[in-house]
Amino acid sequence: MKTIFREYDIRGIYPNELNEQTVKLIGYFLGKRILEVGNVVSIGYDARSHSPVLCDNLTSGLNKAGCKVLNMGLVATPVNYFSNFQTFEGLTPNASIMITGSHNPSEYNGFKVTIDKKPFFGEDIYALGAEIMRNYEMEIEDDLSATFINAKERYIAYMIQEFDHLKGFSTPFVYDCGNGVAGVVVQDIFKGLNFTCKGLFTDPDGTFPNHHPDPTVEKNLKDIKKELEGEFSLGFAYDGDADRIAFLTKKNNVKGDIMAILFSRAMQNPTVIGEVKCSQIMYDDINARGKAIMYKTGHSNLKVMIAKTGADFAAEVSGHLFFNDRYFGYDDAIYATLRMIELVKNGLDVDAEIAKLPVVYSTEELKVETNENDKFPLVEKVKELLKNPPKDFPAIKEIVDVDGVRVIFSDGWGLVRASNTTPVLVTRFESTVQAHAKLYEQKLNALIAQAKEMLASH
Repeated sequence: MKTIFREYDIRGIYPNELNEQTVKLIGYFLGKRILEVGNVVSIGYDARSHSPVLCDNLTSGLNKAGCKVLNMGLVATPVNYFSNFQTFEGLTPNASIMITGSHNPSEYNGFKVTIDKKPFFGEDIYALGAEIMRNYEMEIEDDLSATFINAKERYIAYMIQEFDHLKGFSTPFVYDCGNGVAGVVVQDIFKGLNFTCKGLFTDPDGTFPNHHPDPTVEKNLKDIKKELEGEFSLGFAYDGDADRIAFLTKKNNVKGDIMAILFSRAMQNPTVIGEVKCSQIMYDDINARGKAIMYKTGHSNLKVMIAKTGADFAAEVSGHLFFNDRYFGYDDAIYATLRMIELVKNGLDVDAEIAKLPVVYSTEELKVETNENDKFPLVEKVKELLKNPPKDFPAIKEIVDVDGVRVIFSDGWGLVRASNTTPVLVTRFESTVQAHAKLYEQKLNALIAQAKEMLASH
């Protein structure tokens, strides 16, 4: 039970962990939190077969708490976030809940929660979980009272209006919805803007029959890459709930931190927030023209930091992109697609710009297996060991410990952090010299091994 209450959201397997009783209680106790700021909550759900069932359970709990429920049905997560900034039939949501398993396998589901336009996460979620466990015997009757709203139509109209200047963009592109919920909005938007494009796997199907809807995994991009061998020069792929994007050209799979460079160049004196996994190239490039802030990984963390700093933009390597410039500051893969098309229409040669960037050798995210109890203490032990590193350890320029530990060397860096969602340490390494990236990986892995031994001996 406890494991479903995660750092950024609530997530578990249906029906073992997310069952009727649990979800009704989530609705009830979340409803009590929402009542501190107002009583209107908008809810939507993704393409999984059990999402409508969870929507009913959640609605019963919210109604019991005294909330007024606005139901938007099957939508993408960005549409759910968008609802927080709209008024429907005289009602403006004080909160929104998106029922989604995101990029996880089809048996998973969960809830992404926004209260008073702010993400509900971290300690608030853990406290909610503890309260639910204390009151697990409480009975909540079925009550499906809700007002149905067409947030999807409102969102589509907004995008077509905002990007009216892109009408007739003639460069052919391909997009892959992965049978997630992106298809329920992008097709109408692209049609409304008269784009020349082809959609793959646009029908929502929570069994994900064609490939898993996680565009950070290379094998899930094979269909779109095949299309890029032909007439299409740009490709966009979305995760299961369309808050994360992959952007491809014929030559490049452009990660979130490199997209941040491209987007920020079109902004005046930009302030951009990146996470600890972002390339040093991004920080250096943006600092030359504006201000780059390094912060914690996680969509909730970055949204909070945008609100705190008033930054123009934030990015995760994984493709969560947050526009506060001309938009609302949340992660929206569909909006990011239109902003990238805008750059290309304005003359950006993506591949040429990437070719001009300094060459670095970086690893993907590498995972070190551990367990839930040890992952955070392990990182603390690594920090301790770095205070007095082995004699053959590369010279350390700086240590950034905003999220795990990022060790800055003269020509690169290495990262060790605990994943907030799985029982692993996440590592990443980068250098302008390929052999040095490998060396940093070896030396930090040796420290992790030493930290494991120290923990085991206690």
